[in-house]
Amino acid sequence: MSGGEQSGCVFCRALAAEDPASLVLFRGVSCFVVLNLYPYNNGHLMIVPNRHIASLAEADSAELSEMMALARRSEIALGEVYRPHGLNLGMNLGRPAGAGVADHCHMHVVPRWTGDTSFMTTVGDVRVLPEAIVQTADRLRPVFERLALESAR
Repeated sequence: MSGGEQSGCVFCRALAAEDPASLVLFRGVSCFVVLNLYPYNNGHLMIVPNRHIASLAEADSAELSEMMALARRSEIALGEVYRPHGLNLGMNLGRPAGAGVADHCHMHVVPRWTGDTSFMTTVGDVRVLPEAIVQTADRLRPVFERLALESAR
């Protein structure tokens, strides 16, 4: 979820959305997990603090801890559903660093496969996705819910 013509923060709008068909996969206490509306690969998701903060320096210890716990949960969920060969996890803090949403920090989690088509974005400005984003949400959401229940035990 980045870009677009609507005013305001795309992440704050996603967090406020009550629509069960939204791209939000999981809502934690201080952070949430949302699919990227413009993914590099199927399963490309982001972990976002609920608070509108621009940097890790502004995050409190609970937000930082939950971001990492959700990164771990994302690794497990993506592994179960998509069986990627690897993952890219990263943050772009500030517009010069490549942040599409510079004023609300977020961590990208991108599944990767040996020989995946990410070169298409670089070479041809094209993205190849074999699955609609709504299907991705339908596949991942129940796994996140199950993992949350298991971690609460």
